[in-house]
Amino acid sequence: MAKIHRNPPFRAEHLGSLLRPKEFLQKRAAFESKQLSQEELTLAENEAITKVVKVQTDAGFHGVTDGEYRRAVFWGTFFEELEGMTEIRNPSMDIFRPYVPDIAGFIEKGHKPGQSCVCTGKIRHKGKSTLVDQFEYMKTLIPEERWGEIKLTMIAPPWYHLRYKDGQAYPKDVYANDDEYFWDIAQAVRAELDILYAAGVRNVQFDDPNFAYFCSEKMIQGWAEDKSNTKTPDELLDSYIKCYNDSIANHTDKIHFGLHICRGNFMGSRHFSEGGYDRIATKLFQDLNVATYYLEYDTPRAGGFEPLLHLPAHKNVILGVITSKFPELEDKEKMKERLIAAADVIAKGAGQTREQALERMGVSPQCGFASHEEGNLLGWEDMKNKLALVRSIANDVWPGQS
Repeated sequence: MAKIHRNPPFRAEHLGSLLRPKEFLQKRAAFESKQLSQEELTLAENEAITKVVKVQTDAGFHGVTDGEYRRAVFWGTFFEELEGMTEIRNPSMDIFRPYVPDIAGFIEKGHKPGQSCVCTGKIRHKGKSTLVDQFEYMKTLIPEERWGEIKLTMIAPPWYHLRYKDGQAYPKDVYANDDEYFWDIAQAVRAELDILYAAGVRNVQFDDPNFAYFCSEKMIQGWAEDKSNTKTPDELLDSYIKCYNDSIANHTDKIHFGLHICRGNFMGSRHFSEGGYDRIATKLFQDLNVATYYLEYDTPRAGGFEPLLHLPAHKNVILGVITSKFPELEDKEKMKERLIAAADVIAKGAGQTREQALERMGVSPQCGFASHEEGNLLGWEDMKNKLALVRSIANDVWPGQS
């Protein structure tokens, strides 16, 4: 029987990115305009990370992060640093699928992606991790016996694929098909995980809005109308799940892997897509070999709890019932009622009692507070209040548990 992971995940979780202090953003802007050295920026990052780690530990959180303060956007620079991947500035809109929700969101606002990353040659890990230094600094702030609790967020292995039109993600003379392309990505992720595991990483959260896009009726309709597609959405979803499973296959018994799915968390608290998990629930919960799902459930656009009927009895779910997009605080008692309602669905699907289902659950905000460095439409104290609410709900539902 597959083992159930606990500690991590924890009863009270957050999704990794946290608001940057204003003074830190000013220093980062000074660095971008070459008025600050890399050394000075690193010192500013260290100072801000030390501050935000204290916020988390004071609030009673165990799965602490560095707030993603060393990244401008949540996906960091993993792909940009791989051999065979090239960052492009101001890419032509001709390469993108205009109906993929984040691209559609840009177009709707009259914008275009300022940056993207495409495959230009065989993909290989260069042997140097872009993430391990972020973890090493966290180790200086957390007692050694709790290093395994530190959460490291990573970008989805198939991340830079869905946005591109069929055939635009990689050159045909480099990869004959998606299977070859995804296999080399999986090998690169394995190499990264080897380095991270050796450093002590035991708690990884993949961030993947793409899975939510497969729940979007608008995208499914756009896909059907695009005659250049050679795969159905279901076939592509299968490819993405296989890419994940191949990426983590060597580490699933050594590292806790979670998957966070959201419908967009852009500047100004914008979302990109809508639609419940129903369309992908069976494959998502039963075919993907992660231990925990961090799911967005703060608004009706995420749908109901019914898809949780498909959650196997050895997997966890962290319900993001608290919004990170706006400062208004949710009603604590209503949120507890929602957790119990979800537990009853999970119990029914797995043939368990409510109490058994609750053993595999936790609570969190629905997404990060600053997936992009500009952050959402709320302030520092608002964020602290949201985190306190999450911890308070967890204390009521799971008294005495971390």
